[in-house]
Amino acid sequence: TRPALRPRYELKETDEAYALQVYLPGVDKAGLELTADQATLTITGRRAWKQPEGWTVLYRETPEADYVLTLDHDGSLDVDKIHAELTDGVLRASLPKAEAVKPRKIAVA
Repeated sequence: TRPALRPRYELKETDEAYALQVYLPGVDKAGLELTADQATLTITGRRAWKQPEGWTVLYRETPEADYVLTLDHDGSLDVDKIHAELTDGVLRASLPKAEAVKPRKIAVA
């Protein structure tokens, strides 16, 4: 198996959802896998670059490795409503919070 790198990512929280941005240079939609369950979100990105025949690599800026990012959560995500899109090697995902953990405004009588 190929080695794996942990990609750089940013996570921001609002009252409704988490916004996740993951940097996956060299990964296209065919090489991306996003899985979520009640405790873990896993992102796997496989680069599609193949060395052309007859080329000799003198120097490579990045290792030949897949990206793997595993984020644990407390079950507060609504995994059925996760939305993600990959553009130019940047994955943007909206991770909605489950209704039970969203803040509610309480009317006082």
